[in-house]
Amino acid sequence: QVQFVESGGGLVQSGGSLRLSCVASGRISNLGVMAWYRQDPGRQREVIASITTAGVAYYVDFVKGRFNFTRINAKNTVTVYLQMNNLKPEDTAMYYCNTVPSRGWGQGTKVTVAS
Repeated sequence: QVQFVESGGGLVQSGGSLRLSCVASGRISNLGVMAWYRQDPGRQREVIASITTAGVAYYVDFVKGRFNFTRINAKNTVTVYLQMNNLKPEDTAMYYCNTVPSRGWGQGTKVTVAS
């Protein structure tokens, strides 16, 4: 079993920045592709960025150029970061990290962008 612990969310003004962090621990061998998901109220979680074990990242169009996804693979943990720049009110959501495909979810971290 893998545990995910997200942190770094908060309230920020439009145009500001946040850095989300997520530590994956437990049975992390062969964790594979990881992703950041966002969830709006009443909607399903959706992938906004993914990263391979080699650190190659992919982004959906509406975050491309604003967000940067990085990954650190260690012996007992995998840590991923999402640097979020030039935040917009529409980025407001709960954010989760997980693998692709997903497994058990962490608690997520809430991002609120005020206009």
